[in-house]
Amino acid sequence: MPLLLLDLDNTLLDRTGAFRAWGERFLDSVGAPGTDIEWLLSVDADGLTDRWDVADAIRDRYGLRIPSIDLVDELHDGVVANTRLDPLVACALRIADDAGWVPVVVSNGAVRQQDAMIRRTGLDRYVADWVISEEAGVSKPSPRIFALAAQRARMPLRGAWVVGDSPEADIGGAAAVGLPSVWLHRGRTWSDSRFAPTRTVDGLIAAVATVLAG
Repeated sequence: MPLLLLDLDNTLLDRTGAFRAWGERFLDSVGAPGTDIEWLLSVDADGLTDRWDVADAIRDRYGLRIPSIDLVDELHDGVVANTRLDPLVACALRIADDAGWVPVVVSNGAVRQQDAMIRRTGLDRYVADWVISEEAGVSKPSPRIFALAAQRARMPLRGAWVVGDSPEADIGGAAAVGLPSVWLHRGRTWSDSRFAPTRTVDGLIAAVATVLAG
């Protein structure tokens, strides 16, 4: 029963879509033009920009008097509230489980948001466990977080696959720990010469099919 080590944001759950949905409503609430959503997505950078920096950028652009801490809370809660689990993703995870794979989430991020997204969407019913970097004290691409995931599942890393959309965190992490990987390209072209994914696909469902096919 090998491990299937899965990224969370934009791999299992559509974080970009959730952030866009929140952002469009927020911009409308402050009277900003709808076209500003592209600016907001750029500032967010797929969630890689610190939430406090995103909050400050929003406050500065629109001259808001909302305390930064309140806006940070809204950024966290808004993404969670707009996140949905794709039924096809749930089905793919069930198929992987039935085939003998053990799905475990390995995610960089804050426990408050990541844990809430996993539980609120019902994703927790389809994975064996999850490891979040803030709680673990170590982030991808460090091999230590993958080793911790295996420890949580009480299984060896040998034979595991890593699936994710981040070239550095997911595919670089897999390379660092010596595991095969599947990269979700999301319309991008691979450009890192230091390492490369074992397989490249367009989404989680195709990734699971690839792993099951060997």
